[in-house]
Amino acid sequence: MRLLLTSDTHVPKRARRLPGDLMESIGRADVVIHAGDWVDTATLDLLQSRSARLLAVYGNNDGPQLRARLPEVALAELGGLRFGVVHETGPAQGRERRCAERFPDLDVLVFGHSHIPWDTTAPAGLRLLNPGSPTDRRRQPHCTFMTAQVSDGRLSDVELHRLPRSGAAGSG
Repeated sequence: MRLLLTSDTHVPKRARRLPGDLMESIGRADVVIHAGDWVDTATLDLLQSRSARLLAVYGNNDGPQLRARLPEVALAELGGLRFGVVHETGPAQGRERRCAERFPDLDVLVFGHSHIPWDTTAPAGLRLLNPGSPTDRRRQPHCTFMTAQVSDGRLSDVELHRLPRSGAAGSG
């Protein structure tokens, strides 16, 4: 099962549209995971129409229309792994411990908010993934998203994709 992970798209505030490389990858994914901060419902509609399956949450920049359509936390079993999606996990310091305590029954937690890519594993085994942002790199060198594979209860081939600097807002 092919996964695409994204977050913090912030359309139309940080970019007029999603990058082409991201859109092409969405078409190849079995499941698209979005960890919040959509900003507009048009982007949610677009991903729902282009995704074979969408697992998504709202973020702190998402208003009432998005919050009415999306949960704060999403849970799903994918390829034998228990996934969770949430927008915000708090400061980097102590993140693994906090998330493992909050989500003791998960194998993988996808989150956003910081726009900083993150890939760590808590001592108890919870994998934490933040795909960064495809439209607003903030202090990062590139806008990003992630892909991964899941099969037989194993997560593999987790890859951070760097997007070209031209065409996305926040790219400096």
